[in-house]
Amino acid sequence: MILHRNPLKIFYGWWIVIASFLIAVYIGGAVFYGFTAFFEPIVEEMGWSYTQLSIAASLRGLEIGLLSPFIGFFVDRWGPRRIIFGGLLTTVLSLVMLSYTTSLIMFYVAFALLAFGTSACTVTVLLTTIANWFRRRMGIASGIAIAGFGFSGVLVPVIVRLIDTYDWRRTAIILALGMIILILPLSLLFRHKPEQYGYFPDGQEQSITAELNDSSLSEVDEIDLRPKKALKSATFWRLVLSRMYLMITMMAVITHVMPYLSSIGILRSTSGLVATAIPLTSVLGRLSFGWLGDKFSKKAVAVTSFIMMSCGLFCFAYISNVQIWLIVPFIILLGIGYGGTNAIIPVIARDHFGRLHFGSVYGLMEGIGAMGSIIGPTMAGWSYDNWGSYHTVWLLLAGAAIVAVISVSTITPIKTIKTSDKKV
Repeated sequence: MILHRNPLKIFYGWWIVIASFLIAVYIGGAVFYGFTAFFEPIVEEMGWSYTQLSIAASLRGLEIGLLSPFIGFFVDRWGPRRIIFGGLLTTVLSLVMLSYTTSLIMFYVAFALLAFGTSACTVTVLLTTIANWFRRRMGIASGIAIAGFGFSGVLVPVIVRLIDTYDWRRTAIILALGMIILILPLSLLFRHKPEQYGYFPDGQEQSITAELNDSSLSEVDEIDLRPKKALKSATFWRLVLSRMYLMITMMAVITHVMPYLSSIGILRSTSGLVATAIPLTSVLGRLSFGWLGDKFSKKAVAVTSFIMMSCGLFCFAYISNVQIWLIVPFIILLGIGYGGTNAIIPVIARDHFGRLHFGSVYGLMEGIGAMGSIIGPTMAGWSYDNWGSYHTVWLLLAGAAIVAVISVSTITPIKTIKTSDKKV
């Protein structure tokens, strides 16, 4: 199948980026950032503890971690369209099940199903598709795509208003219907690899000349690193450590930001705005750090993003009614640092592992790193249940950023073979 060139000569990869952005907006708002708005209403109705509810978010992280390597493997072989379509349908089913929850076990099962669905239509799948369509511009392309998760913060106050107006159960149904009507059709826009449609990555057409010259060869001269070799490299595990720190920290903050601010006397309406501002501010990091990664040292960009996260968490730990102004530097530093980290880590991975097996390798990296999402929410919930405060856990997470900084700053190139060196 050859995609027809449109009059405006827009590379089809950019349509995939737009579709990825919109899917990220909705999934991010409805499932990831929006969960903090469901937290207190569910506790009040069902009488469960903060730790019990936090375990649900941890189960979601565990399942995503277990599924990501398989998702990446299947994307490499089957392409993204069918996987994303199935993932969205499963997410719809899980939201409906969540709305009918009557027991803690049923709640956990609904979240497990939610993890299964979202793992098939979010980070690993979207970034693998973009890695297939882009090389030199992957930083900005992936930055735009995952900026959708940042913009998804605008849905948080909408979800808060829906819960206050109807209740959390009906809100889950509304979100499921919105996904069917608005998001499911976007899965049909996805394509696997540009070579199947007459392109090279970044939009170069295969039919430009009858024979490839040296400069065009350089465009397709790709690193080919298989998952088995990636697992044996120090670079892989350093990226995993940095990803794990990100997941521990952000899943703890995202899940507990509204309960934390409420516990120190901040109004629910204000804490809802803060929950919205974090992902929105991360858009600046996703776009700017993605662009910077295409132009300058990717390791330096990654180190900067982790340092910003650490400083933001330090401010977060000391917010109070007296020092409420600390919310502003917290949002700016954590939001931009968080967004920048999300944008630059996949680009570093593509540079070192290539795109032919990117889904499998990045799926493994994402899956192992996602174990951090089990630790973060549960640790924060346990801290509050046992100590009556989140202060210590935020300071611990701020200090732990040194692990991520050392990990990314010591990454070295991997000895590999390139696809152009292989025998045909």
